[in-house]
Amino acid sequence: MLQSATLKFLKGLKKNNNKPWFEAHRGQYESARMDFENFIKIILDMHSKKDVDLRELSPKKCMFRMNRDIRFSKDKTPYKVNFAASMDRGGKKSGFAGYYFHCEPGNSFMGGGIWMPDKDPVKKIRQEIDYCLAEFEKIVTSKKFRSVYPELYSGEGIKLSKIPHGFEKDNPAAEYLKFKSWLVLTNLKDSELTSVTLVKKTLLAFEILQPFLNFINRALTSD
Repeated sequence: MLQSATLKFLKGLKKNNNKPWFEAHRGQYESARMDFENFIKIILDMHSKKDVDLRELSPKKCMFRMNRDIRFSKDKTPYKVNFAASMDRGGKKSGFAGYYFHCEPGNSFMGGGIWMPDKDPVKKIRQEIDYCLAEFEKIVTSKKFRSVYPELYSGEGIKLSKIPHGFEKDNPAAEYLKFKSWLVLTNLKDSELTSVTLVKKTLLAFEILQPFLNFINRALTSD
């Protein structure tokens, strides 16, 4: 579970997203970040018993910086208002599919997959889905999977309007092939973040997600 003080800090930061406020509350930030880091460590330690790809990871290899890159953004607020970690084989910049946890009061979620991979990985993933459609569909349409992840994430800009070049229009995998990212998410209430059941709930969600990630990562490592 996460501490209520961690959520309180993030709520305060959202209302006061500026350097003077942040520096005045640096102690609370350090405590909140450590709280989130400890939670991620527990998840890594426990889930790595089932997913060996996580065994070499530390929380620091998975967590994102609080500072925003504002060089090319119209939004000049200096800080993110969440704590987040991407638990991917080889670390968050490895390019592999992985697990994701996002802590933001009122907008928390967990899940995973692969976000906007480059052209070559996209080609490999689409090819794997095309060749192994029955296997992929079995994963994403199973009752257990859909009880946590009802559907693939299809937010703005994440899916093509037409089937990509190289595939027939009537390809049975057409809807899956249109994706440019393959992600699934499940929302979390603030009360769930501070519940003693958070670790258990996260581990179950990640266990259910593992075959989906294995499928994608298999595609990425194929010749």
